Amino acid sequence: MKKMSIPIGPQHPLLKEPLSMIIDIEGESVLGGSLRLGYVHRGIEKLAQERTYVQDVHLIERICGICSHVHTTTFCLAVEALLEIEAPPRAQYIRALMCELERVHSHLLWLGVLTKHVGLDTIFMHAWHDREMALDIMETISGGRVLHAANMIGGVRFDLDKENEVMIREVVEKLKTQVGGLLDVIENEPALRARTQGVAPITGDMIRKYCAVGPIARASGIDVDMRRDDPWFPYDQLDFEVITHPDGDAWARTFLRTEETRVSLNLCQHILEELPDGPVSVRAKRRVPEGEVVIRTEAPRGEVFYYLRSDGTDKPARLKVRTPTLSALSMLPEQLAAIQVADIPVVLAGVDLCIACADR
Repeated sequence: MKKMSIPIGPQHPLLKEPLSMIIDIEGESVLGGSLRLGYVHRGIEKLAQERTYVQDVHLIERICGICSHVHTTTFCLAVEALLEIEAPPRAQYIRALMCELERVHSHLLWLGVLTKHVGLDTIFMHAWHDREMALDIMETISGGRVLHAANMIGGVRFDLDKENEVMIREVVEKLKTQVGGLLDVIENEPALRARTQGVAPITGDMIRKYCAVGPIARASGIDVDMRRDDPWFPYDQLDFEVITHPDGDAWARTFLRTEETRVSLNLCQHILEELPDGPVSVRAKRRVPEGEVVIRTEAPRGEVFYYLRSDGTDKPARLKVRTPTLSALSMLPEQLAAIQVADIPVVLAGVDLCIACADR
């Protein structure tokens, strides 16, 4: 058969964000592919150096619409480290609560996208219905469904009252039941297994070669999680399980993210049980002393790395952000080799791409 090259993107029904790929095929077999980025590059790191630290909190939140809160949390932790201040314990617990709710909504969004691409609309509708419950909690307590504006340098902008705590407990308990049902379906649905088991396996050596992190790495047996390995308070006080899976295929990534959703819901309950009393913010100076710091946190897709350098003014001298998506994108050409054309959507959805945070 004659070899053909077909384009996917930058605008394509398969993609929720602009990414251009050229797929080489021969009949129904995929031989490989290449990708091109840069369609949503916004120069955020440079913009951050031209704005004050206070203004940058709102800018950084716009790196990613799915994991906006963890980015501002990481940035605020970096600034607070240079200022040699700590947000009050209650504020740190609220930050962690929002991070776990964000992980829940990100993983359920991903599950919906994957199952929609393989034609399992029932799972898609259940997953996105459950995701709405997590978004409703964040909207109720912060006022925003996508951009929450929860963080400020020195703490958070809002507190939880007793009524909100009761509401969160009730919704989280209901979500645990719903996610348990999704896990049963994922483990026992033959159509989903047929479309994902053995598809695009990623070995541990590939993970190390491309420095991949997060659920992709854990689904290939690499036991890494910044919440445990380099924790910020209160994660060092919380007991939770780091899920791993040895297979590394699309089904392992599906199972792992759904199981991680259950773990995050348990963490939400634990955080509410341990939530201390007290203020939710402290005063912070506008000028940050000279110095540099590296902060790492665990976003829904994996480790987020922030390098921040201050020259003693009210604006950063340098901000460098490393998100987990770029390493996942780098593995796509290898994943696209030796699969069938029908499996292309499974591969693209399986790595949980976020082009906005990769391009910035």
